[in-house]
Amino acid sequence: MTDVIVNGSIEEETGEKSPPNGHRPFRKGSNPLNQTQRGRLQHRRSVLNTQINKEMRMRAGAENLYRACNSRKMKETVALELSFVNSNLQLLKEELSDLNSSVEVYQSDSESRATPMIPLGLKETKDVDFHLPFKDFILEHYSEDSSEYDGELKELHDLRRAMRTPERDEAGIELLMEYYNQLYYVEKRFFPPNRHLGIYFHWFDSLTGVPSSQRTVAFEKGSVLFNIGALYTQIGAKQDRTKKDGINAAIDAFQKAAGAFKYLQDNFSHAPSMDMGLETLEALIKLMLAQVQECVFERKVLDGWEENLTNCLTVAQESAKVSEAYSMVHKAMNTPPVKDYVPFSWISMVLVKSEHFKAQSHYLAAVGFIDQKGDNDEDELEKLLSQVHLRDADSSSPLATDREDRKQLGKAHLREALILHEDALRVHRMCKKLRQIDTLGTILKEAHNKSMTKYSDVEEEDEFYDEVIAPRIQPKTHQRPEIKPPNFANVKVVDIFHRLGPLAVFSARNQWSVPRTCGMEKGEQGFGFVLRGDSPVIVAEVEPGSKAAQGGVKPGDFIVAVDGRNVKWGKHHEVINLILSCGEQVSMQVVTPQGRDYLHPQQSNDQNGRSSSLSQREMMRKESSPTTSETGSTNSKRFSWGFRRREKSHSQLSAQSRAQINSNRESCMW
Repeated sequence: MTDVIVNGSIEEETGEKSPPNGHRPFRKGSNPLNQTQRGRLQHRRSVLNTQINKEMRMRAGAENLYRACNSRKMKETVALELSFVNSNLQLLKEELSDLNSSVEVYQSDSESRATPMIPLGLKETKDVDFHLPFKDFILEHYSEDSSEYDGELKELHDLRRAMRTPERDEAGIELLMEYYNQLYYVEKRFFPPNRHLGIYFHWFDSLTGVPSSQRTVAFEKGSVLFNIGALYTQIGAKQDRTKKDGINAAIDAFQKAAGAFKYLQDNFSHAPSMDMGLETLEALIKLMLAQVQECVFERKVLDGWEENLTNCLTVAQESAKVSEAYSMVHKAMNTPPVKDYVPFSWISMVLVKSEHFKAQSHYLAAVGFIDQKGDNDEDELEKLLSQVHLRDADSSSPLATDREDRKQLGKAHLREALILHEDALRVHRMCKKLRQIDTLGTILKEAHNKSMTKYSDVEEEDEFYDEVIAPRIQPKTHQRPEIKPPNFANVKVVDIFHRLGPLAVFSARNQWSVPRTCGMEKGEQGFGFVLRGDSPVIVAEVEPGSKAAQGGVKPGDFIVAVDGRNVKWGKHHEVINLILSCGEQVSMQVVTPQGRDYLHPQQSNDQNGRSSSLSQREMMRKESSPTTSETGSTNSKRFSWGFRRREKSHSQLSAQSRAQINSNRESCMW
């Protein structure tokens, strides 16, 4: 599996000083004690997840015992116990399925009616104890006093706990994105590629409650990304779609939900849970786009329109497009393994909506044909109908150039609308959970009654016309749904463990020696070493036999402290000025990188480097060096869960900037 970096959103190695420990503000989640309907539902989901996990562990133990024992009586006892466990597990899963079918809780509080949308519940997780493993790693790998990082560890723990209960608004989305972005730093700081710290991330399936556990940060990122999409579905479902602003907000939320699921589908493979499987995500993406298409139709008919033939057929095509979108969702949900995974009420609802909006399209076409006054130009009408109707090879419907033909064609569309409305009502009655959604049932009955009334108005007893078969209506929309991927760049984060040093050097992947203290006294020719770069400053050269060489300084060493002051993030001129201020004696703490040559990484990077030698003349002049570039940055990064993105290095400079640095740099002996 591979991973992603969200550049633009991560201010990597900017050199900015982080706020003091425990004082960095971060977003907070919702109060779990607030007894909202959604909160109670999510709490009940969490309890069910725990109970399902317990029953599954009991079942696994009973199955192992059944296979291990040889006694017939013992096998019968274990088999009986297994039947009870399986029965309890089935009841718990059915209760969780009922919770997932409770879509009304997430709908708008407005008294005006709108067809309910399908939201997703958030994935639940267990607490993760970063404290001891990270403290041990800080002491062992970074050779620092881990007790000084208690504030950072608490901040990370609080951030993860907060993102478990996000608000159902943009603040909640930003909280999830903040934690997602922060995971980039956490992975780079504490998860080496060849070692495991004993940290496991536990998440429960959003729909079945089945627990999954992995030790990779990739699983944590994928689960958070899923919750971003799920939260967008809840935001979209709660909008008041009887107003234009509410419809626009719902469209935006569902498009972003589709983008989050698409992002997860493209970049996360071999998911341990069904909710993040490729087939499930494909069905969820289609569901979100279908709900967007429904909102587009609602916005088009919100303010009404002049009921002429052209307008009615245009709206009919829009309704047919919604029906087509839900038909694709129904097909995706009816395909194994998704069919046995998603709640039956979801499958029933998308089928109801597919039939309902197809019926609406025929009703709207009928209104246009029947209520049209006067005769249209035959050529113009033929062109219009060819764009609206999908005619079969054996279609015998008239061209409807005169009023009587239009009436017959309109009645045919009304008959088709009535059949489809009855199918929608039948599917609605067959699903227990849908019968409990009063709003949906009322909307379906009103639409059926409306079509029946219209048909009764135009039906005549003494009609002897041949029955016309209504042609299918060509789906068409004026606005196609757009998949909007998550914009992580909108949420800026600062590395919580910023004090450990620049990430390009001080990361879990890199190795270096134990920090050593080098004491030096200024000689007649100065200290005898040359510095280059910044954040951190690197020793470029050491004169043989100089005070620096005698003190243990080596070429390629990074300076991490000067006279007890941490300079890992120090700029080139800041470190030089600090050394100059020490006078005749200086004590430096340095580390030697292992397995990588930072002095000569690439010839192109060497051109960007700048060196300054600590000479007697430099101390006399006390001139600061020109602006520096960072050490050890790279042009591209690859991560552990399928994401690939280009990250511009902070050290990339234009040709003009490099020429200016090369012309300004100075090299002189101390």
